[in-house]
Amino acid sequence: MEHYRIKNDTTPYITFPVLDELDWLRHACSTRLGGVSTGIHATMNLGFQNGDLQTNVYENYRRICTAIGVTPETVVHARQTHKDRVRVVTAKDRGKGYNRKRNYDDIDALITNEPEVTLTILTADCVPVFLIDPVMRAIGLAHSGWRGTVARIAAKTVQCMHDTYGSNPKDIIAVTGPCICCECYEVGDEVAEAFRDEFGPKVFERISKLKNGKAHINLSETIAQSLLQIGVEEVTQSNFCTACNSDILFSHRVTQGKRGTLASFLSIIG
Repeated sequence: MEHYRIKNDTTPYITFPVLDELDWLRHACSTRLGGVSTGIHATMNLGFQNGDLQTNVYENYRRICTAIGVTPETVVHARQTHKDRVRVVTAKDRGKGYNRKRNYDDIDALITNEPEVTLTILTADCVPVFLIDPVMRAIGLAHSGWRGTVARIAAKTVQCMHDTYGSNPKDIIAVTGPCICCECYEVGDEVAEAFRDEFGPKVFERISKLKNGKAHINLSETIAQSLLQIGVEEVTQSNFCTACNSDILFSHRVTQGKRGTLASFLSIIG
C-alpha cells in the first residue's frame, strides 16, 4: 500500500494519498532537494536559525510554497521547544515566524479552522503529525520528538481540536510524516524508561526493540498508539525514514546536527 508520494521534479515534496483525496486541503512535507542553500544546508533548508543566509531561506520558501500551492505570507510557524502546548491560530497570525515576529513561545502544535492559514512545523528526525477533521473542517499539525511523544502532544492536539471546534476523535484522519525509524533510533536507558513509564510494558513491547543490547524506539508507532487510545480510528504512518534516506531528507542524527531543516505544511483552501 502506498503511504506517501514524491511530487514535482523541480521542487520535490511529499504528500500522502489519504490526504490527497481531500480537495479542500493543501499539505506537504519538504525534502532537502530543489532549493538554493549550500554547504551543510544544501539545498532546500527551511530553518531560519541554523546559520543559513536568510535570503536563501526566503527563496526556498518561495519555491516550496509555489510548488504546493500556498502563499508564503500565510505561513504560521510554531515555536518548538519539545513540549506539549497547542496554539489556536487564525488569519491574524499569518506570517508569524516567517516574516512577522511571533508573540508566543513553547508551542509544538498548531490548529485552525480558517482558510489560507498555513500551519508549519520544522523537523529533521522528529515526527510531523497531520490531524484532519473532514467533518468540522478543522486541522492540526504537531511536532513530536521523543519528549513530545512521551508527553502525548498529538493526542493533546486532538483534544484541543475537540475543545475548540467540536471535533470527534473518531472523525480525525491522522498521518505521521517522514521521521527517524525504529532501526535508526537508538536511545539511552533514561529515554527508554520514560516511554515504558508513560505507555506501560505492553505498549512498550510494541513500540520498541533491542538491538545489540540497546533500546530502539518507534516514535511513529508510539504516536499511533496514543491516538488510537483516545478514539482516533484512522492513523496512517508514512514509514519514510529521515536517517535511511538522508540523501533526500535532512537527518539530525546522521549529520550530528550539521544540517538544514525540513518543513511540513497544512492549510485549508479558501
